[in-house]
Formats: sequence, C-alpha cells, structure tokens
Amino acid sequence: MSSGVTDLDVLARAAADGDRDALDRLLVAVRPDVLRMSARFLPNREDAEEACQDTLLAVARGITRFDGRSAFRTWLHRVAANRARSTYAALRRRFEAEAHHEPMPELPDPRRTSVVAGTRLDLLDALDAIGPELAESVALRDVLGLPYREIAVLLDLPEGTVKSRIHQGRRQLRGRLTETGA
Repeated sequence: MSSGVTDLDVLARAAADGDRDALDRLLVAVRPDVLRMSARFLPNREDAEEACQDTLLAVARGITRFDGRSAFRTWLHRVAANRARSTYAALRRRFEAEAHHEPMPELPDPRRTSVVAGTRLDLLDALDAIGPELAESVALRDVLGLPYREIAVLLDLPEGTVKSRIHQGRRQLRGRLTETGA
C-alpha cells in the first residue's frame, strides 16, 4: 500500500467494485466525520443529522462513481458539502410551505438562534444566491478547509480556475453578507 492510500481509500475502492461489506464498513467509519462536516453548514443538530443521512445515502448510491482520482475523503467532502446545501434548501422550502408561503425572516431571531447559527444561515442563503459553480468551490475551501490542489482535482479544473472561482465567490459573498448585516 502506498503512503498516500488510507484504509478508507481501500474500503471505498472495494465498495465501488461492488463489495457490500466494504460499503457497510465504510459508511460506519465515515459517519462521525460526515456529521461534523454537516454541522459546519447546518446549526441545528437535527438538520445536521438529516444532512448526514442524506450524505451517507448519496455515498451508498454513488460509490461506483468514485474513481480514485482524489482521496476518498476529498470526494466525501464534496458530497457532504453538496448534500448539506441541498438539505438546507429543502428545509427552507418546507418552512416556507408550512408558513403558507410567507418568506423566512430576513434576519434570524436572536432570541431563538445563536449568533453562530444565524451567521451560518446567512452564509447558506448567500451561497445559494451566488450559484453552484462558485458556491461549491467556496464551500469546499472556506467551510470544509480543503486545499486548492484537492479542490482542483475533485472538480477537474486547473488550480488557477479554482482560485479564481473562490476569489469571485468570496467577493460576491462579502457583498451579499454585507447587505444582510451578517
């Protein structure tokens, strides 16, 4: 085994090749990390749990698409970031439907939302507004902390393009978050 290959990479490759036992072991092994990643996006524990379950399901369904170009953990970060953002969008739609199409409050109610949670909600709204191309790069770098090189491999883009997208995304986010007072 090469120095860069982890037990997770070995399990992921076996799972991608159809080994159900390897998939089960992989999902159990990554669940705590997926929950932590989800919680970086979603402030409410139940929402993070929902995103975690969605991520694990997406991994189980999509493991055959893991091609080993990047480390499994890098691929997992991308899936987790996308599922957390999708979970937030679904929760927001559900809230608006239950509130009889009344929009969500512009600013979180400080009596019911921590400052950190309010900031994350503002960030998720802003990420949604800048579009998936920029949002994915920014989320992978600034929320999940992936290095530029890993993001470039993961997104199959030159590293310079990734840096440019992150710069553009940050600039747009800064403008949107300043507008909302976050």
